[in-house]
Amino acid sequence: MSRIGKLPVTVPAGVEVSVSASNLVTVKGPKGTLSEQISPMIKVEVKDGQVVLALASDDKEANAQWGLARSLVNNMVNGVTNGYEKKLEMLGVGYKAEKKGNTLVMQLGYSHPVEMPDPEGITTTVTSPTEITVSGASKELVGNYAANIRAWRKPEPYKGKGIRYVGEYVRRKEGKTGK
Repeated sequence: MSRIGKLPVTVPAGVEVSVSASNLVTVKGPKGTLSEQISPMIKVEVKDGQVVLALASDDKEANAQWGLARSLVNNMVNGVTNGYEKKLEMLGVGYKAEKKGNTLVMQLGYSHPVEMPDPEGITTTVTSPTEITVSGASKELVGNYAANIRAWRKPEPYKGKGIRYVGEYVRRKEGKTGK
């Protein structure tokens, strides 16, 4: 029995949830439209302003999918109402970012600037030359794009240089010592 799966997802005012016959859940709200294909082992119903998920079959795999499906639907509802954001900070000499139209341009110590166009549904803002905010309705896309930005220069443990999430702890190591 999934403790998360049996909790209903409340649908706030202004959000519309629809379920197709093939278990495709579509959520429309003020921040956009998201859709997710839910496993056929889970029954999804919209009742009285709540999305209720139940098991269609009684096997172990269906029970494992139940909590996942509920979390996916809850993330979609939260995404179209509030949205998600990740903040990144850049540490290093000469590391800076700027926004040129729909493209994020970063100077990361390479011989060339790194240019990353914003994917559909994702917006990046540069609050200061060393801080980037990635925001959007889909939790998955926001996290993935922030991880792609971070992958250009992961924080290194000796000097702490690189791109990291705001609040991320980077364990520092001691360098070589002389005799």
